[in-house]
Amino acid sequence: MTNSVDMIYFQELGEQDPKDVCRRTLCKYDDENKFYTLSVWGDEYAVYPHEFKIDRITNNFQSPHDLFYLFIIYYLLKSKEIEISNEWISEKDIPGGVTFFRGPHKIPTHLISNKYSNNIKEFRKRCEQLHGIPLDMADAAYSFKITSHISVAVLYWAGDDDFPPESKILYDKTITEHLASDILFALAVEICKKIGSQHVG
Repeated sequence: MTNSVDMIYFQELGEQDPKDVCRRTLCKYDDENKFYTLSVWGDEYAVYPHEFKIDRITNNFQSPHDLFYLFIIYYLLKSKEIEISNEWISEKDIPGGVTFFRGPHKIPTHLISNKYSNNIKEFRKRCEQLHGIPLDMADAAYSFKITSHISVAVLYWAGDDDFPPESKILYDKTITEHLASDILFALAVEICKKIGSQHVG
């Protein structure tokens, strides 16, 4: 599914040197069939620049959000050879983030907080199903390695009589070297959707 991906991204990727793309992103390239394979959050994707398509190789029941395919191809195009720093920032710490991440670009963390309400046990269970690593933050928190260079943390606070439950996503501070704000939003939507969904399988 590539409905949300403009053909120009495929064209630009098709013009890049596969060796350089693989070196930057740690993906693989099939010289004979001319496609990249990239591991993203535990799933394998095949990206065909000259056929303008992205296929999910892993046969999971739950399909990613359309915008997630935009994140995948942009990552191949723009990601830099930079190690994860293990220092967290919020979307508001990103240059221009305070004004960008609101309105239609408000990150839908309510999908997580509404799903689990005050059930921290179920939140933990879901994050562990998605291979999250526990963090000592909030009431419960987990980090996820999305790609070799992209790491995120999902935080959760249970509600009480005065405050509703709350969830938040943090990003490794190097994310600004890899993703533009609109692509980070595309990634964040998939994170909220995947963690806020029912477990399948």
